[in-house]
Amino acid sequence: MPGRRLGLALTHVVLAVLVLPAGPAGAAPAPAGAARRVALDCTTRATPGKFVAEEPWAQRRYQPDRLAPLATGAGITVAVIDSGVDEKHPQLRGRVTDGTDLLDPGGDGTDDCVYHGTAVASIIAASARDGVRFHGLAPEAKIMPVRISEQQDIGGEQQGRTVSEAGFAQAIRWAVDHDADVLNLSVVLYEDNRAVRTAIEYAIARNVVVVAAVGNRYTTGNPRPYPASYDGVLGVGAVDENGVHASFSQTGPWVDLVAPGVGVLAATAGPGHSRNDGTSYAAPFVAATAALLRQYQPKLPAAEVVARIVASADPAPDGGRSDAYGSGVLNPYRALTDTRPAGAAPTAAALPADQADPVAVARQHRREQAGVRALWLAGVAGGLAALALFLAVVLPRGARRGWQPAGPA
Repeated sequence: MPGRRLGLALTHVVLAVLVLPAGPAGAAPAPAGAARRVALDCTTRATPGKFVAEEPWAQRRYQPDRLAPLATGAGITVAVIDSGVDEKHPQLRGRVTDGTDLLDPGGDGTDDCVYHGTAVASIIAASARDGVRFHGLAPEAKIMPVRISEQQDIGGEQQGRTVSEAGFAQAIRWAVDHDADVLNLSVVLYEDNRAVRTAIEYAIARNVVVVAAVGNRYTTGNPRPYPASYDGVLGVGAVDENGVHASFSQTGPWVDLVAPGVGVLAATAGPGHSRNDGTSYAAPFVAATAALLRQYQPKLPAAEVVARIVASADPAPDGGRSDAYGSGVLNPYRALTDTRPAGAAPTAAALPADQADPVAVARQHRREQAGVRALWLAGVAGGLAALALFLAVVLPRGARRGWQPAGPA
């Protein structure tokens, strides 16, 4: 977005720097300012997947074709701060802009070792493809890849490399300064960090919508997740196909709403598709909805985009606000079409003191009508029974007597 200052001071982050071999003699230099593509030092790689033709359940729920006449995400940039995004995947070609690589400096973020970021990006913006029903919720949004990690936890001990907390903060600021409209953070930090907190505040102050996964450690202590816990961030938990809280999805006041996060179809290596579980895959449904809303109502401030998405959620199974479901299950169509002021709760108009409640009156009228119908049906039934008795008993006896009255016994 306009007015953001470019050029950030580099933080002191310990990163593995790869030196490119010298090019062939006489090779033309790269254009000024162009990002260099580097050979990735992948410590782990995704398993190739095959194309899946059938329509995934999350897509049946949200029906992107129903949303398309309203908004497609066109003109909106979503920064996916993650493991990179494979721009060569058939459903992401033309959707991915040059980003940056803080894990292997010199790259532009458009490669991915583990395909976590590619999967996230595809849920947002994968384009339609013949023979494949899956596509993104905001298929015309642009994806800005910011590569920072090969695992979900920043600074964690899972397999794969990751930047430090300072590198995470740098990535957030870089995306904001390069005009991202929405940030998707499907990576999690499990301690409050001043640099990250300040970077999130920086994004929110510059009218950027920030969406973050709440993490998958519900069964292992349910630690407080960041950035989902920071004020102004949309914290997203996961539900299954039946709308039931996923067993791994963390709970707490940091959950603002939930979205599909079990058996979610997304792009992967191969190139193909894979089915995935995790709040990582719930967050991009919300980020895509934010992109749709930012296109549909371009003058709506980021804070109101956040409020409208939360206010338009479908009620959770247990009703009302809860630590497991937040305000409920994401509903992109309602987020776009609900005309109430963002955050406004539906209210019933007060009745004059001397006026009966019309709902109660209507209910009583229905009961009275039902009683009348029941009496009428009972009368008809009784009449039919009497006629049947006459035909079966009285008529034959009268015929046998020649219709003469019966004599004394």
